[in-house]
Amino acid sequence: MNDNARWVLPFGTAGEGGFEVSVTDAAPGWAHTSLRVVTLAPFARVELDTGDSEIIVVPLRGGADVTAVDRDGQHHKARLAGRDSVFAGPTDVAYVPRGARLTISAGDRESKIALCGAKAGKRAEPPPFRHVAAAEVPVELRGAGTASREVRNFGVPQVLDADSIIACEVITPAGNWSSYPPHKHDEERDGVETELEEIYYFEVQAEPGAPEGADPVGYQRVYGTAERPIDVLAEVRTGDVVLVPHGWHGPAMAPPGYDLYYLNVMAGPGATRAWLICDDPAHGWVRETWAGQAVDPRLPMGGPR
Repeated sequence: MNDNARWVLPFGTAGEGGFEVSVTDAAPGWAHTSLRVVTLAPFARVELDTGDSEIIVVPLRGGADVTAVDRDGQHHKARLAGRDSVFAGPTDVAYVPRGARLTISAGDRESKIALCGAKAGKRAEPPPFRHVAAAEVPVELRGAGTASREVRNFGVPQVLDADSIIACEVITPAGNWSSYPPHKHDEERDGVETELEEIYYFEVQAEPGAPEGADPVGYQRVYGTAERPIDVLAEVRTGDVVLVPHGWHGPAMAPPGYDLYYLNVMAGPGATRAWLICDDPAHGWVRETWAGQAVDPRLPMGGPR
């Protein structure tokens, strides 16, 4: 088997224990981050011990009630209103510290929930449980022209107090490129770059008017150096995952006709929780061209289709 293929997890190939997606440090070469996705029938629930990981609960479709009992026996609750789909706008999320017992319960409609995780323990005391309202999530319109995308920063250091995890979600309208210019964050360089492995979880939708039988699809590129090779060009659909252990990553491509969503989960071994990236010098000049271009008027996306 091509060694690069282990970094691409098509939907249906990485489920475990009732989770349709389950990425943990049990995977060879993976150490710091995790992602679990579960679809809950109305009034169903799932339980999980967070152990040595912190978790951000992110509704992808529908909402949920979140209950956490922390290591001191304190009970914490949050009702996540959620959303109709990942393309319908930002969602509220819940942060659950390490050493907690977590229960997620669906309401009277089916819910699809992502549990973004990272190994924690850099801080002697875990950060507290927190409910982040959708209105508190900064929405950034990044890039311009055909490199326009929408970034929802619910789990970045400036927004969420956490030990190690960094998480956000990105909407790329049909025909646009994101995660561009290609960049990396696989070395600790003071003030320049932080070492973070990264999970990409994808969903894709067809634009309005697409015929029956349309096949929403996107693409993800990851490539390395001679010293640390990796070579991935993946066709992705809803539920697929691409892992980035190191190397340049991008672009993430939304072909004409299909909007692309991805959820990013990052963490690494460094003492500082920071998201510092380095552009591929062969392509970094592209950023300068955005100054004279308008942001795609389809952004931000604020309603279901």
